[in-house]
Amino acid sequence: MVLGKVRALAIYFDSLNENNLPVFSGGDLVSGRVVVEVTGDVRVKSLDITARGVAKVRWTESRNAGANTAYTQNYTEEVEYLHHYDTLIGEERDEDCPEEGVTVLHPGLHEFAFSFNLPQMALATSFEGKHGSVRYWVKAELHRPWLLPVKVKKEFIVFEHIDINTPLLLAPQAGTKEKTLCCWFCASGPISLSAKIERKGYTPGESIQIFAEVENCSSRVVVPKAALYQTQTFFAKGKGKEIQQLVSNVRGDPLPQGKSQSWEGKLLKIPPVSPSILDCPIIKVEYALVVYVDIPGGLNLSLSLPLVIGTIPLHACTTRTSSISSNCSTLSWLGLPERPEAPPSYSELAISESHRQDYLQGCDRSDAEGEDRGSLLTYITEFRYLPPPLYSEVDPYPDPLEVQGTVEVRRPDTCPSR
Repeated sequence: MVLGKVRALAIYFDSLNENNLPVFSGGDLVSGRVVVEVTGDVRVKSLDITARGVAKVRWTESRNAGANTAYTQNYTEEVEYLHHYDTLIGEERDEDCPEEGVTVLHPGLHEFAFSFNLPQMALATSFEGKHGSVRYWVKAELHRPWLLPVKVKKEFIVFEHIDINTPLLLAPQAGTKEKTLCCWFCASGPISLSAKIERKGYTPGESIQIFAEVENCSSRVVVPKAALYQTQTFFAKGKGKEIQQLVSNVRGDPLPQGKSQSWEGKLLKIPPVSPSILDCPIIKVEYALVVYVDIPGGLNLSLSLPLVIGTIPLHACTTRTSSISSNCSTLSWLGLPERPEAPPSYSELAISESHRQDYLQGCDRSDAEGEDRGSLLTYITEFRYLPPPLYSEVDPYPDPLEVQGTVEVRRPDTCPSR
């Protein structure tokens, strides 16, 4: 496009994070400037800005309509979260009224401020997926008489904060499964798997402590593993499309016949990923930790523990309380005796003033929380600049028989490791 005397048209946001990115959340004030640089006198009818936030889904599927006949079915859906319009120069344009006022911009730089508030509602977090996206942007249009408009568009990031310091997300997650391998009329001993994590909610950059117990009474050598998966689900016209992505994984040592293996807090680090998206009607982003036993020549024995990736990290005092309760519950879950000590006498409860002040300062997290949240948002936004992942498409409504695989039959306990 030939700009003529308009050398540049740009948008700048006033508020940027540590990575010089504009990051906001619901209810925040978004402000900035539209900068116009001209090399000579320019007659302007209007300078308009439009701010929008849209969740959009789109994919296609091939259909057969008989012999030698095929067509493509499009699936599209859209949800609007933000629509703001303002005129920075001139009056609002009226297509039916050709007699409009004109403003002359003289050579040099001209700045025009704008501002608007994001809606006080649950906004979908900015996201880029294979079949859909959630995007927020500001677009400026400079209209001149008898010339094409000059346009510029700039995106900003929105995070819908998820606080993992809630009872639901602080609750431990655990499960147990068992499987017997069959080959014709012979059945080997069972393979059992138990796994537990200390809570459901985590933030990017944290490491998940995995407590697991695997017992192999089969005739094969198996390998215990764990993987963090992200599941993207897109909805349009009553149909769903699901994409599953491997985020991170760890593995244990090979486990021969008659042996067992324990994970006492094996660490799995969460890389920079998008937070969970749970409230958008057309896009869901969910996470699960899958602890499984890799069985050569057979279907794996797997245990899925749902996770929520949040944006507000665990508080210091909550961490201490959660760790104590998690350790106690882990002892009972692993079958170890819990032996609480008798309470001390009141004479032993003398606490020094310095110790009390240290504790209160440790729980006073208002300033530290702000710093942690800022650095965490910087860490989260890195996922937008990572190379595109490898996706695997999964039917969101699979046949239950295919999911369950072989029927689990409980056999008498003949494992020598028990």
